[in-house]
Amino acid sequence: MSGKDSPQNVIKKFENRQKMMPYFLGGLAGVLVILGIFIIVTVIGGQKKPLSGLFSTKTPTATETSTPTATQPSPTPSLTPTETLTPTPEASATPSAPYQYVVQEGDDCWTIAYTHNADLLYMQQINLFTDPKNPCPINAGDPIWIPAPGQKMPTPTRVPSDVARATKYSYIIQSGDTLATIAEYFNSTVEDILLHNNITDQNAINVGDVITVRANIVTPTPTVRATSTLANQTPGLPTPSVTATP
Repeated sequence: MSGKDSPQNVIKKFENRQKMMPYFLGGLAGVLVILGIFIIVTVIGGQKKPLSGLFSTKTPTATETSTPTATQPSPTPSLTPTETLTPTPEASATPSAPYQYVVQEGDDCWTIAYTHNADLLYMQQINLFTDPKNPCPINAGDPIWIPAPGQKMPTPTRVPSDVARATKYSYIIQSGDTLATIAEYFNSTVEDILLHNNITDQNAINVGDVITVRANIVTPTPTVRATSTLANQTPGLPTPSVTATP
C-alpha cells in the first residue's frame, strides 16, 4: 500500500498516543491545580482582590442625605388692589310741571307725547293747538310745552257770568266729557252746541274733537263748584283753558 500507512503503523501510532495520554492529562491537571491555588491565595490574601467581584455581593454605599432645614418663608409683598369706583347713575328728577321741548326733525305730536309719557290732549291744549284742520302745527326747531308725565288736563273752570253773551269758544273734548257737561261749563245748551257744530247725535263725539261753544246763552244756576287750576303753573305758560272766538 504505497502513500498510506500500513495497518501496523496506524496501530503503533494509536498505542503510542494511548501511552502518552496519561502524561498529558496529568500535566494538564497539575497546571490547573497550580493555577487554582494561585487564584485562591490571591483572592484571600491579596489587597487588590481582582476576582472578588465574582464571589462577593455588592454592599450598598450609604449616600449622605442632607436634612433640609426648615426656613421661615419670607412674606411676599402683595399689591394693594386699586379700588375702581363705579359711577352711581344719578336718578333724573321727574318733572312735576310742564316743561319746554325743542321739536326735532321728523317729530309729530303723538310721538312727542308717547316718548315723554305725556297726555296728548293736554299737550295740544297748553300749546293752543285748537285748529281742527291742523291739530299739530309744529316744525323742527319750534319750542313747545310738554305736560309732566301722568299729568292730566284740569277740569275747565265755569265761564264767568260777565263774559259777553254768545261769545264763541273752541273746546277740545276730553275723556269723560258729554255735551251736557260741556254746556254746563259754558252756560250753554246741548241743542245750541249741536246746531253750531252740525252734530246730529250728541253721543257721536270723540276725545280730541274740537267743537265751538257759545257761552252765557242761558242764565247760570248758582251752585258751588270746585274749580281746578293747573298745578305748579310755570311762569309764561299759557293757561289751559278754552279759547274764545270773537
